[in-house]
Amino acid sequence: MSEELTPADFEAGDDAGADVEAMAAEIKALKEQVLRYAAEAENTKRRAEREMNDARAYAITKFARDLLGVADTFDRALAAAPEGEGAVKNFVVGVEMTSKELQSAFDKNGLKKIHPPKGEKFDPHKHQAMMEQPAGDGVEPGGVIQTLQAGYELLGRLVRPAMVVVAAKGPAPKADGGANPYGGEGDGADRGGSVDTKA
Repeated sequence: MSEELTPADFEAGDDAGADVEAMAAEIKALKEQVLRYAAEAENTKRRAEREMNDARAYAITKFARDLLGVADTFDRALAAAPEGEGAVKNFVVGVEMTSKELQSAFDKNGLKKIHPPKGEKFDPHKHQAMMEQPAGDGVEPGGVIQTLQAGYELLGRLVRPAMVVVAAKGPAPKADGGANPYGGEGDGADRGGSVDTKA
């Protein structure tokens, strides 16, 4: 003889089903949370590795920047060296050899010189415009006329921009004597009324 089911038994079964559904939803939410944490941990690990690689690659940036002054001094000495025989010539040869050795050390460590030739297009990522001059001598507007000081980049990252003179893009301003900058003629003193200073 089978047991008779009472209304209380049906109510207990409904509660158990609701509990199972709630537990399944909670398990699903916890799984999603674990996946999120795992993804964040992986991103943090990758970011730390990238920062460590950058720190390793660019650790000599300050050292390289300090050496740039030495390179500039050598370049200036070579540019100002007099031509002649004897001790001066030997001195110049010594400076040239030292400059080549320094440049070789730069090359070995990934420090590349930026010395744009005349006519090269101005690149704001690598060049710093010190002044503008009217375009001419085959240099297009926006092109480099002269390099005042070489720049350097370390493994593709800019250490110091090249300081350059750039060809002006617009026409040169006209000098027309005592022209009124506000339009019209005169010295600009009368611009539509005067101020009463005796009030």
